[in-house]
Amino acid sequence: MAAEEQQFEQFAGHPKGVYYLAFTEMWERFSFYGMSALLTLYMVKELLPLHGGQVIGLAALRHGLSFNGAMSDVAFASIIYGWYAGLVYFTPIIGGWVADRLLGPKKTVLIGVLFMAAGHAAMSFYETFVLALALLIVGSGFLKGNISAQVGTLYPREDESRRSQGYTVFATGINIGAASGPVVTGLIAAIWGFHAGFAVAAVLMLVAMVGYIMGQRHLPDFKPVGAAREKAPPLTAAERRRVAVLIFVIALTFPAEITYPMVWSIGILWVDQWVNLATPLGTVPSSWFAGMDSFGSILAAPILVALWSWQAQRGQEPANVTKQGIGTAIVSFAALLFAFANFGVTEQHSVGAFWAIAGWLIMGLGWMYYWPTTMAIVSKAAPPRVASTLMGVAFLSPFAAHVTAGWVGSYFDTMSPSLFWTMDAAIGVVGAAVILLLRKPLIRELDGPVDARG
Repeated sequence: MAAEEQQFEQFAGHPKGVYYLAFTEMWERFSFYGMSALLTLYMVKELLPLHGGQVIGLAALRHGLSFNGAMSDVAFASIIYGWYAGLVYFTPIIGGWVADRLLGPKKTVLIGVLFMAAGHAAMSFYETFVLALALLIVGSGFLKGNISAQVGTLYPREDESRRSQGYTVFATGINIGAASGPVVTGLIAAIWGFHAGFAVAAVLMLVAMVGYIMGQRHLPDFKPVGAAREKAPPLTAAERRRVAVLIFVIALTFPAEITYPMVWSIGILWVDQWVNLATPLGTVPSSWFAGMDSFGSILAAPILVALWSWQAQRGQEPANVTKQGIGTAIVSFAALLFAFANFGVTEQHSVGAFWAIAGWLIMGLGWMYYWPTTMAIVSKAAPPRVASTLMGVAFLSPFAAHVTAGWVGSYFDTMSPSLFWTMDAAIGVVGAAVILLLRKPLIRELDGPVDARG
């Protein structure tokens, strides 16, 4: 049943369901980012060197990923993180199909929450590490896309303004969870150990499940359509051209999606090894930095909204493709800050924390420039019949980029930190240059004649 055919209870100008969805996603992101902040450190400092032989299936996995012979624990941890983070962006395509064709979104999301809670719990034991990652990947696939899609179904199709505001409420929950998760799990892990941090993530996934169950009556009741579906007419030549252009625009985020997410894996390891984390009150857990880019995005959001509104009033707001290029350049600059801070430093724990903090916050700013605008490009320009499919295709860019980032990160312990971060920044610089060089023909293809926005 569509939103137009259902009446939803309202609160503060929005359907109550959007707040339940934001609450659920807040705790899901809290758990996801809280666990991710610990993952590389856990593998490098505890699991691989001390307990690797206990992990079921780990030896076979390591052998399967050792394409160039034996690799270090740091290299293996980076590749594992890359595949894990990448598959989290790939499985929502499968989760969307399950919801559309078999179970419906409500049941699919609940199954996803249960899988993720089980995955976080399994992370609390050495033996079930590989199983834990598999559960988390599948659970995220069932949950991630389906819960986001439910936000839009709460509003009538013509109510574009309130729908946009509803997604802002939802995104606020995401950012709060992403920023606070690493702080809490990192602190608990520093006091009681990694497994205690993972256990907290499991408990809070159950909190997410309770919130989602409580909100069931405030959510649309869509039934799966099954396999039978009326065959749509083929796309026109113009529509196929537009789809090809959009896929190319999505692919242009690939360099940024290598440069930026490096801070979640190798970045945390770099902070742990090279940054001075001592304060008058004690040593700050390195995992806390994993949420700092989300905090940067939260700070940047109102500033960018005001800036873009001010530019729009003067006819000077950049086109979304141009914003893609700007954002890619910004994340490259942030990586260069890490390289500059570590240049000439030979003693570990000697890099000033200011450089790391600044880099993470600037990464969050860059992400706000390139990723939401990419979603806006797809949403606006996609042929209606394939709009949802192209939204799913958009997540193939972070999937492929995260896997590639894992391979790039595997060279961290074979290079100086400055050289490594310069290499990471160079990937983004190439991407930014390509976008900015091609922006005018791309804008012409997507929006018609080029104007002052380019």
